Amino acid sequence: MSLDLIYEFIGKAFPFECMQMTFMQQAMLGLLLLAPMSALMGVQVVNFRMAFFADAISHSTFAGVGLGLIFAIDPHFTMPAFGLLVGLGIMACQRRSSLSSDTVIGVFFSAVIAFGLAVVSRDKNAARNIQLFLYGDILTISDTDIKAMIGLFIILIAFQIFGYNRMLYIGLNTTLAKAHRVKVAFYQYMYAALLSLVVIFSVWAVGVFLVTAMLIVPAAAARNLSKNAGNMAWWAVTISVSSAIIGLLISAQDWARTATGATVVLVSFVWFIISSIVGYTHHRK
Repeated sequence: MSLDLIYEFIGKAFPFECMQMTFMQQAMLGLLLLAPMSALMGVQVVNFRMAFFADAISHSTFAGVGLGLIFAIDPHFTMPAFGLLVGLGIMACQRRSSLSSDTVIGVFFSAVIAFGLAVVSRDKNAARNIQLFLYGDILTISDTDIKAMIGLFIILIAFQIFGYNRMLYIGLNTTLAKAHRVKVAFYQYMYAALLSLVVIFSVWAVGVFLVTAMLIVPAAAARNLSKNAGNMAWWAVTISVSSAIIGLLISAQDWARTATGATVVLVSFVWFIISSIVGYTHHRK
């Protein structure tokens, strides 16, 4: 599947000199796919208080990259595989353990960090290469990565269409959801798997340090502006997509020359400040 027509359309849709280069068109397409996915999943991360879960998955990239480099496997394959394994493991333990969710996630978080550092410390090349994933760089994204994002985007949108209300139901009361014949286990495992993959793709774009911000900040801003869960989702997508576009364009300007991921998150933060002011004003009235 060729993406040339899409790149050509992006070049025409954004008539800036910087957007006439292929790697910038690839970066824009990657962000336009990633932003709505992270926004939709971020809404549920905020509502279900799962920010710590996203942190645990993002830090599993240490081990995923290290294993890939040591065994001569492309880290772009080992990262999603290891992140998916960690995400499903956390959900399985949460469902079967009497411990609190934060405790279970904290145990996995500590384990993946320790395992990742142990693996990376064995190989000096791994230690050098892992810096790319600490800070992220959407400008290095490839057509293969974008095609994988397109596949994930289709699956995630289908899941949200059929499962968004059910996930809200589960978040409110799992026992009541079961009583109304909602397949709680299926939706929880699917959500954990999709969130894990979205987090891993986000690491490529903004790095380990900022991946949680990419999920949470647009959703938090949307919560200030919305009156119900449906509006919150639409606001989150709008804020996330606009932040991605503006952040990429700003980072490419000669007067800025900033890291793309960091700029995207900063634009989202500006959205959050504006939404907080609007929300506070509305509350006072």
